[in-house]
Amino acid sequence: MSKKKKINRKIQLKVLSIFKANPNKTFNYKQIAARLEFSDTNSRNLIIKSLSKLSSKKILKQNSPGKYTLFNDKKIQIEGVLNINSSGNGYLLTSEEKEDIFIHRKNITYAFDGDYVKAYKFNGKNEGEIVEVLERKKQFFVGILDRKKDYGFVNTKKNKVHTDFFIEQKELKDFKDGEKVAVEFKEWPKRASSPFGRIVKTLGPPGEVNTEMNAIVSDYGLPEKFPDVVEKFTKNIDTKIYKNLIGKRKDFRKKTTFTIDPRSAKDFDDAISFTPLLGNKYEIGVHIADVSHYVEPNSVLDEEAYKRGTSVYLVDRVIPMLPELLSNEVCSLIPQKEKFTFSAVFVVNDKVEIEKEWFGKTIIYSDHRFSYEEVQYILESKDKNVSAEVSLTEKAYSISEEVFSALNTLNNYAKILRNKRISRGALTFEREEVSFNLDKEDNPESIFFKTPKDSNKLVEEFMLLANKRVAEFIGKQKQKREFVYRVHDLPDQEKLLNLKKIAKGLGYELNLQSKNINKSLNNLLKESHGKNEQDLIDTLTIRSMSKAEYNTKNIGHYGLAFDYYTHFTSPIRRYPDLLVHRLVESYTNNSYDSKGYKLEEICKHSSDREQLATKAERESIKYMQVKFMQDKIDQKFKGVISGVTERGIYIEILENKCEGFIKINEIKGDFFTYEEGKHRLIGEKSKVIYQLGAVLEIVVKKADIIKKQLDFVLSNSTE
Repeated sequence: MSKKKKINRKIQLKVLSIFKANPNKTFNYKQIAARLEFSDTNSRNLIIKSLSKLSSKKILKQNSPGKYTLFNDKKIQIEGVLNINSSGNGYLLTSEEKEDIFIHRKNITYAFDGDYVKAYKFNGKNEGEIVEVLERKKQFFVGILDRKKDYGFVNTKKNKVHTDFFIEQKELKDFKDGEKVAVEFKEWPKRASSPFGRIVKTLGPPGEVNTEMNAIVSDYGLPEKFPDVVEKFTKNIDTKIYKNLIGKRKDFRKKTTFTIDPRSAKDFDDAISFTPLLGNKYEIGVHIADVSHYVEPNSVLDEEAYKRGTSVYLVDRVIPMLPELLSNEVCSLIPQKEKFTFSAVFVVNDKVEIEKEWFGKTIIYSDHRFSYEEVQYILESKDKNVSAEVSLTEKAYSISEEVFSALNTLNNYAKILRNKRISRGALTFEREEVSFNLDKEDNPESIFFKTPKDSNKLVEEFMLLANKRVAEFIGKQKQKREFVYRVHDLPDQEKLLNLKKIAKGLGYELNLQSKNINKSLNNLLKESHGKNEQDLIDTLTIRSMSKAEYNTKNIGHYGLAFDYYTHFTSPIRRYPDLLVHRLVESYTNNSYDSKGYKLEEICKHSSDREQLATKAERESIKYMQVKFMQDKIDQKFKGVISGVTERGIYIEILENKCEGFIKINEIKGDFFTYEEGKHRLIGEKSKVIYQLGAVLEIVVKKADIIKKQLDFVLSNSTE
C-alpha cells in the first residue's frame, strides 16, 4: 500500500471512530476537523474525501448536503423533537433521517409542540406516529377558561396545542368563566381525550394589552420577578470601589471614554475609549461591564442568571437576566462614575491593523453618555454643537474637540473594518426593526422602523472586533483550552436552491456555483434593498442559514466570515458573555479548573434560552401589530405577497409590515390551485397568478387579537 493510501486509510478510520462513538449524531466536515484538531486545508480535504468514500460504501449516510451519520437501514423506531405547524400537523425533527418525518394530527396523540418523543416510521413512507413522550418541553400553557358546573376546560386557541386542558372541580376555585388563565400540565391519562391541568393564576380579560403580554410571559415560562433570596443577596453585595482593588486593574479613568446606546437604554454594557498615540496610531479600548466581579460562580445570583440565560425584550417590558440594582446601577457604565470593566484594548495604525492588544480587568470613568441619534447628528453635521431637538436632555450642548475627533476617527475606522469583513465574505443585512409608540396604557399608537446608521455600525464593528479577538486569543493558543464559541454553520443547500428559484422569479440572479457564494448573496441583498420585496428576500436568505449557537467546538462563524468568534460584550444581558469573562480571566492568571464548568451543558442551555427569548419577542411584536390593526377593519392597504401555501397567501402591508392571510376560497372569480415548486397560486381558467413578491391592494377583514392573526381579502373582491 502506497504512503498516500495509508494516510487516506488512517484518516478514514479516525473519521469513522467519531461516528461510532456518536452513533445517533450528525456531523459535517468542519465538526469532524474540530474534533480531530485539524486546521490546515490539506487535512480538511482528506476529511471531505473520507466522508464521501465512507458514504459510497454505505458505512455513512448523507442526511443532507454535507451532513453525515452512521448508516443503519434497520431503524424503524426513531426519536426526535416534534414540531407542530399552524395547520395542526407535525414534523419529527431527527438526525436519524435525511428528511423530517411527517406526523398527521391524528397520530400526534399525547404530545405537544417541542416535546422530545419516540415514534414509529411507516414502511415505505416518510410518515410516522408518536408512540411515547420521552421529555416534555413545557409544563405551563395559557388559555381561556370555559367553566361548567362541575368541571372546566382551558382552550389555548392555538393550533400548535391540539387539545383543551380538562380542569377538575377541585381545581376551579374562584377562577371566572371567560378569563385568560395560566394552566400547569398535570398528566394525560391514556384513556382521556384531554390532558388534566391545574390553573395557577388568572391573567385578566382576554385581548387587553396587559393580559396578552402577561400571557406571553406565562406561555414561554419566562420569570416574572426575582426570588426573594436573590434580591436579598443582591442588596448585600459590596459595591464600593476600594483602592486595593483599583491597584489590581489597568487604570483608564483619565482617557477619553463614552457610551453610545439607544435613547431608552438603562443598562450600559459597553464603553469605548480613544487615545491618540505617536506615529499616526491610536489606542482603542472596548470596555465591558465587569459583571463577573459582582456575580460569583455558584452563588444564588449566578444560578438565577444561568437559569434565565438572557434578558428578554418584549414590546412593553424587559425581563432582565440580572436584578435592576446590578443591571441598571452597579454594573451599568453610567457617565461621570467610576466603574469596574473587563476590557479589550487595541493599538491600531491608520489601516486599522492591530499592532498590539491586551485583555484584562480595568477601571474607567465615562465622560459622556450618547444616544445613537446624537452621534449620528454629530457625524452627519460635522458639528461639535448638538441641537436641543436631538439632545437626550432636550437642551443644546457642545462636545470637546477630543470627543469630536474620536467619534469621527472611530466612524472612519469602523467603515474600514466593515469593508474588510465584507471582502472576506461576511453577509450584510440592512433590515428595518419594527418598533411601536405606545400610549399610557401600552396600546400601540403608531408603528415606526429603526434602520441601522453609521452610529449603530460604529459600535457594532468594535464590539465584533472585541468578540473576534478574544476568541482568537484563547482559540489560537498552542495549549488547547476549553472555551465558549459563538458558531454559525454552513447554509442549507436545499434552502439556498429554493432561494435561488424564488429570486429568479423576482428577476434576481443568485450564483450558487461560484466559489464565493457569500458575494453572490450580498449582491442579492444589495440589489433588492429598498424594493418592495426586500423583506421577503432578507427573510428567505436568513431562513436558508443555519442557526447561530453556542458551542465548545469551534467551526467558525459563516455569517460574519470569522474563523473564531465568541460573545464577550454583553454580560449584563447574556450569560455566555459572563462565562467568557470568567474563562478569559482564569486562563490569563492560570487558575482555570475544568471541574468547575460544564461548558457543553451551559452552551446547550444558553442556545435554548436564546431561541425561547426570540420566539417570545416575536410573538409580542405580532400581538402589537394585530392590536394596532384592530381599528382598521375595512381599510385598504398595499402589500407584498410574503408567503404562498395550498390554503392561501400571506400579505405583508408595505407601510407597517403587518402580515395577514387571504384564504384561497376568499379569492373570487376563479378556482385557484397551488404550484409548490413555483411558489404561486394560478387560476384554472383565467390563469391569473399570485406569486411571491407581487404587490396587491388588500382590505382588512378581521383582527383576532387572541390568536394574533390578521385576515385580509383582495380589494377587488369587495367591489
